[in-house]
Amino acid sequence: MGINNIGKLFMPKNRIFYELFEDVGMNVEHMGQVIKQVVYEPDLDKRASLIGLIEDLEHKNDDFTHKIFTELGRNFITPFDREDIHYLATALDDICDYIFSSAKKINFYRVNPNDSGIQKMAELIELGCAEIKKAIYGLRDMKNLRQMTEAMVRVNSIENQADDVFDMSIEKLFEQENDVKELIKKREIYQAMETVTDKCEDAANVIESIIVKYA
Repeated sequence: MGINNIGKLFMPKNRIFYELFEDVGMNVEHMGQVIKQVVYEPDLDKRASLIGLIEDLEHKNDDFTHKIFTELGRNFITPFDREDIHYLATALDDICDYIFSSAKKINFYRVNPNDSGIQKMAELIELGCAEIKKAIYGLRDMKNLRQMTEAMVRVNSIENQADDVFDMSIEKLFEQENDVKELIKKREIYQAMETVTDKCEDAANVIESIIVKYA
């Protein structure tokens, strides 16, 4: 019997880590959906309400992350490496933080998000968050490795697309925007949104590392 199989015999019956990560995955997906709604909402008050929802979801994710770290200190035996649990929780929390940061910048700067670059970036964020949730839900039993792997490949592709959208949007911004303040505001929003897709890729990389060790 291999070392990994022996380790599986000693997995705790309480699957609290899987439950918490699945809660986070659902929360990440929800935030991805709402940021897309934000950039397509023309009504300022409705947009502000959606941004308030994103703030609530970000705080909710902070609670989940805190619970994961608390359980990490409480449990000697964990379903996979403690370092990987910490890395994954941190990467997922970063996704939520940067979605909230993007929403805050749109609200604070009073930028009209009816912009092809911002909207395309939001669409990619929504897709990336959905794929991350799929990969997380596969961790509990790792029976559908193909589905998990395909989800992570799509996250990588989405991150590459976001890089292209970012580059084209910045180029277009410098060509067409004469108001320096607006240029700076939009550039910061593009950067925050592109970082979300980077963090999705970071989370996918941690999940891939877990699969290599334990599948």
